[in-house]
Amino acid sequence: MIRHLLSVADLSVDEVWHLMFMAQDIKRGVLCPEVKKIIILLFEKPSLRTRVSFEVAMWELGGRAIYLSAQDVGWGRREELSDVAKTLSRYAGGTVARTFEHRTLELLVQEGSIPVINALSDREHPCQALSDLLTIYDKKGKVSKIKLSFIGDGNNVAHSLLLLSSMVGMDFIFCSPPKYRPREDIWSKAQNLARDSGCHVEYIPDPKLAVKEADIVYTDVWVSMGQEEEADIRRKSFLGYQVTPELLSYAREDVIFMHPLPAHHGEEISSGLLSHPSSVVFDQAENRLHVEKAILAWLLS
Repeated sequence: MIRHLLSVADLSVDEVWHLMFMAQDIKRGVLCPEVKKIIILLFEKPSLRTRVSFEVAMWELGGRAIYLSAQDVGWGRREELSDVAKTLSRYAGGTVARTFEHRTLELLVQEGSIPVINALSDREHPCQALSDLLTIYDKKGKVSKIKLSFIGDGNNVAHSLLLLSSMVGMDFIFCSPPKYRPREDIWSKAQNLARDSGCHVEYIPDPKLAVKEADIVYTDVWVSMGQEEEADIRRKSFLGYQVTPELLSYAREDVIFMHPLPAHHGEEISSGLLSHPSSVVFDQAENRLHVEKAILAWLLS
């Protein structure tokens, strides 16, 4: 059966931990899987970490990655996406897609016959969340009785982290202006998952209260790609939600600070915060490579 990764919720909890331990072994050099296949990187949005990490991952697994931008393919203009999906299925072992709309991923799954990996959509960013979980586990040695406070926009990264935290039993506190909370369907699903795993999901609009006793403080950009027309409104709405050393001081003494990058210095974070002693941001970036190797080996083998 062909498996896909469009959402972290596509995985069982056992599969999540299988990927985590696999990524740890890959990172330590204990496991060196081979995946001598070709994947297509189908990207509507530009990228640094996602593109480079998937390309390096595939090369180091013994395969190849072919990058195609929206301009290269021209779906919706020069060619129907259904025809693109069927054609790519004849050439490659899998598609890694970075899209504006989650529906694009669903169509690739529906019309193609090879695994599809969500490398970011407007709904979720599962590869980032899984890499974050590896970082948290590496730094804290556990996830149960851990509190993650997310300060910022209820975007794709927040959605995947919310779902994944709820699956593995990690408390998740979300903090933003009311207008920018996560999607209601994802919030409701996370609450159901949290009841099963025994953790706590809560919305707290006050940043200082939200980070109290937090083990992890996480933030992301206030304005994502495709939201440029809302930039001024969003910046005004999020005044007071910037993560600073002062805000981190309300969390636990051994708090770690996380950000998926790219960061907008002076907006969601104060200048220099990425170099703060609590920051593990570049460990997060590195772990993208190890987790994506595990995902590719698991889905394509």
